Amino acid sequence: MDSWDEIRTAYQVARLGTVSAASEVLGVHHATVIRHIDALEKRLGVKLFQRHSRGYTPTEAGQDLLAVGHATEDELAQFVARSRGREQAVTGELLVTSLPDLAPLIAPVLASFQAAHPGLTVRYLTDARVFRLEYGEAHVAIRAGQAPDEPDNVVQPFLRQAFALYGSEDYIARRGLPADEAALAGHHFVGPASDASRAPFNRWLAKTVPPEAVIFHASESRAIIAAVAAGAGLGFLQVAEAARRKGLVQVLPPRREWEVELWLVTHVDLHRTIKVQSFLAYLKEQARSWRAG
Repeated sequence: MDSWDEIRTAYQVARLGTVSAASEVLGVHHATVIRHIDALEKRLGVKLFQRHSRGYTPTEAGQDLLAVGHATEDELAQFVARSRGREQAVTGELLVTSLPDLAPLIAPVLASFQAAHPGLTVRYLTDARVFRLEYGEAHVAIRAGQAPDEPDNVVQPFLRQAFALYGSEDYIARRGLPADEAALAGHHFVGPASDASRAPFNRWLAKTVPPEAVIFHASESRAIIAAVAAGAGLGFLQVAEAARRKGLVQVLPPRREWEVELWLVTHVDLHRTIKVQSFLAYLKEQARSWRAG
């Protein structure tokens, strides 16, 4: 139907009884009201009103239009109320994405947030690819590295992850504990699978350690953690993650240059919703304890 404006105009005339009252409610000139009614009657091939000096009286077809208009207005009012209710409640689905490495931190936060909001279903997607918020792939994305610059996204600094160089107790017992950076010569290392890694500590490793000293390569942090814990060599681990594991020895303390910046990314259309704002506030509060790690 391509005559919604005309139908809306006719409904207001049928409801109010005069062209002047309808034009005031609709905010249009009275000539526009008359033109809409004439066009709709011509399109339908039926008279909707009897014109007289006191105004417009609906015909049988006009009364039918009035009834349909009332029902439609009620349905629209209910739709608006439901929509506003959704916006004001932490219910429905919450879609969050991050790198797989962050799952040990993010998953417990999502679980406790969901427990506090029983009407909420959580979908947590972990992948190295960048999810497209503008296509509805996520409500909140947690990204690492340089600040994201996609248009229509709201980007907030989240936290900086501290990294340090670790070895297992078994490795240290076998090969000794380096006293400082200069004493790293002769040690074995666990490093990334790709030379293209953009992590600042991996760039430092590539500049500082000869390639032949990196004798174990892995593509994910979980594999690097497992290799370091198994005594394959020295490797960079996130400080908070290393603190949760037994049998690891910090070889070199965290440095500012090794830190990884994390960002919270939301689409501008969803950023101000109660659901997203509630989760962001909860996540930031929970992350206070991570900063100490």
